[in-house]
Amino acid sequence: MSIATYIKDDLAAHLKSGQELQVPLTLDSLAGHYDVSLTPVRTAVAALIDEGLLEKGPNHRLIAVASRRKGTQSRRKPKPPEMPRDPYEVIAGDLVQLSLRGEPKYLREEATAEMYDISRSAIRNILHRLAGEGVLDHIPRRGWRLRPFRQDDLRAFIEVREVLELKALELAQPKLDAGKLQWMLDLNEPPAATGTSLIVDESLHEYLISTAGNAYIKDFFDRQSRYYRLLFEWEDHDQAVAIETMRQHREILTALLAKNWSAAKKTLSHHILDNHPILGKLQGIPALPQDSQLPTKEKNL
Repeated sequence: MSIATYIKDDLAAHLKSGQELQVPLTLDSLAGHYDVSLTPVRTAVAALIDEGLLEKGPNHRLIAVASRRKGTQSRRKPKPPEMPRDPYEVIAGDLVQLSLRGEPKYLREEATAEMYDISRSAIRNILHRLAGEGVLDHIPRRGWRLRPFRQDDLRAFIEVREVLELKALELAQPKLDAGKLQWMLDLNEPPAATGTSLIVDESLHEYLISTAGNAYIKDFFDRQSRYYRLLFEWEDHDQAVAIETMRQHREILTALLAKNWSAAKKTLSHHILDNHPILGKLQGIPALPQDSQLPTKEKNL
């Protein structure tokens, strides 16, 4: 769903119900309300005029037609449409999965923008951002090349990560804040109900690195961990993996709160080295979700 479609459906739900809008019916006010430019608002308003829910009055003022028809509108609270997903999140997720196939691939801006139904400038910004995350390389005169996943690269990164993060823990020990540790412990509490969507809080790692105060450790993670962070986030979409990650985070945090440094180091080391059951066993082409917009042989980026 495009943002223009979302705005149109959201306004239509309110207009059909007869409920008063919270903002004036002007392009500027609507753009401010939805935090977008005027372009998708103009598109949504034009569609609502075509459907007869809005009309242009004197001085081109917008008038809600449905709200003037007594007895025709529903007084039930309108069900808002689902907010469209951030295109960056959609594209990043698709490219991470394509990367897991282990094949370098070139992306063309025009085809990629068309696939995701966004502008060339928007896709260019997203691709630049993903290049900064280490997912893509920009090759002069050839476009964007997707970074292929390699088990050897992952293994080498994890080995260096363990050494540096354990050193960060050692440096951070006298500066750790018990309140922040407890806050992170609470965030890593798995929900009681099964099947509930999980969001794993990974702030423990960044907290240790930033609290350590070593610029060289921080520089390594700033430059080298972005690509792998996206891979680890993808891995946490598996509920069993997410629950185990949260359990291990709680084990580390509990040891830190108790100032049991040897236990904290042991559990942190285990967490870094052994908490990648999907990536660590990945062979061949992984299964892809049915709703993925990943390109196929017939639909290349």
